[in-house]
Amino acid sequence: MKLIIGMIHMPPLPGAPNNSNSMDELLEYARNEARTLEEAGVWACIVENLGDYPFFKEEVPPVTVSAMTLIAREVRKSSSLIVGVNVLRNACYQALSIAHIADAQFIRCNVLNGAYATDQGIVEGRGAQVLRLRKELGSKVQIFADVHVKHAYPLYNVPVEVAAQDLAERGGADAVIVSGPRSPVPPEIERVKKVKEVVRKPVLIGSGISLNNYREYCDKADGLIVGETDFKVNGEIGGRSLGESYKKLVQGCRG
Repeated sequence: MKLIIGMIHMPPLPGAPNNSNSMDELLEYARNEARTLEEAGVWACIVENLGDYPFFKEEVPPVTVSAMTLIAREVRKSSSLIVGVNVLRNACYQALSIAHIADAQFIRCNVLNGAYATDQGIVEGRGAQVLRLRKELGSKVQIFADVHVKHAYPLYNVPVEVAAQDLAERGGADAVIVSGPRSPVPPEIERVKKVKEVVRKPVLIGSGISLNNYREYCDKADGLIVGETDFKVNGEIGGRSLGESYKKLVQGCRG
């Protein structure tokens, strides 16, 4: 059975430049999103602060940590979904703290090891800090980490399969995420195959899944992270989830 992970893309949170919603409104939004995904048959979700752009590189303010903890906890309490946390751009240390307190099961870490040039500047791996925090907390939160992450250029530019091996063996990732160069673009199938051949941990697709290509990626990977425009009401990037599209994907991957 493939792991289908739906995205709960949050509107701007308190403290973000474009915030206009109260915490009560944001919590209601998250509950509704979780309900939509659950009713569509999705097993897991990632709560992500997509609306908080422009993003900090590696640390976020306390108000963001507080808001994300409340939201992740609310999703965990109000649904049966497996819950993940992603704090953009690469606040993996805070994401693990949030997930641990909110009783979420995993985080997505865009840059766990290596170094990347991004639109936020140079982002460096957080593996040493995150893995030590998990040990200190005695936490069971798993770390899903990107290899050659989207919207970035690797400065330690080894072949993707070598970077994936390092990520799984030296970086401490529990699952490896393969993406294309940008959010709407899927990774090349050959790229996925190369990673699958060398990594003995789950390999997930992290970008570009659509109603036209999901079957091929279901066959090639262990799971899909889904949240592109085909799965959003009116095709709005970062908008509300479209239950019917998720339902079609879930049924197609099971078939």
